[in-house]
Amino acid sequence: MGQFQYKRILLKLSGEALAGDQGFGLDSQTLFRYAQEIHHLAQSGLQVGLVIGGGNFFRGISDSADAMEIDRSTGDYIGMLATVMNCMAMQKAIEKQGSQTRVLSALTIRECAEPYIVRRAIRHLEKGRVVIFAAGTGNPYFSTDTAAALRANEIGAQVLLKGTKVDGVYDKDPVKHPEAEFFTELTYLEVLSRQLKVMDSTAVSLCMDNGVPLLVFNMTIAGNLQRVLKGEGRFTMIRGE
Repeated sequence: MGQFQYKRILLKLSGEALAGDQGFGLDSQTLFRYAQEIHHLAQSGLQVGLVIGGGNFFRGISDSADAMEIDRSTGDYIGMLATVMNCMAMQKAIEKQGSQTRVLSALTIRECAEPYIVRRAIRHLEKGRVVIFAAGTGNPYFSTDTAAALRANEIGAQVLLKGTKVDGVYDKDPVKHPEAEFFTELTYLEVLSRQLKVMDSTAVSLCMDNGVPLLVFNMTIAGNLQRVLKGEGRFTMIRGE
């Protein structure tokens, strides 16, 4: 096995990823496995930042929100609070493995998270702590994908990883279309022009403007996180020309 190709990374996980096969809430086995893999990275000397979505509890734009006539801003704030729950659960799971963590929240919730300050986040990373960024950007109308891109840029991450249920980027849904074309490499502009379902356009543009590469891989395969960070296995790399 090779060596890790990066020193500081930002990993983005969806809230749905923590739900496992049950589709809602938290699946303990999935949470434990992800925490174990993140712990191994931290123990290997990588500086690890983490952004988690909240879709396993509540999505800002959803049929439920529409049915209850919840406006977009309120729904997005509820979604931010859902990310805080996921971050606290992940914090406890990682600490049970033996790594130190800090949850930094874009919303002020001092009883369970530190306020997000860039310099504080970087200092925690330098001390070897896994930093978990909660509550998105703290603003409605911005997704956790955009929050991940923003935090990756702010902390100087060398790569932004997006863990998904498929092994990279395809031209269409490979589950519904077995003939879908897999991309090993793409440019930011190709992702935007072809409207590929990677991250929202704001997140991709943030990475493009600041030269942060995006790596999309399958997080559901045990050990895959370490493999792709060594340049091994199957994944899609998105960067400039």
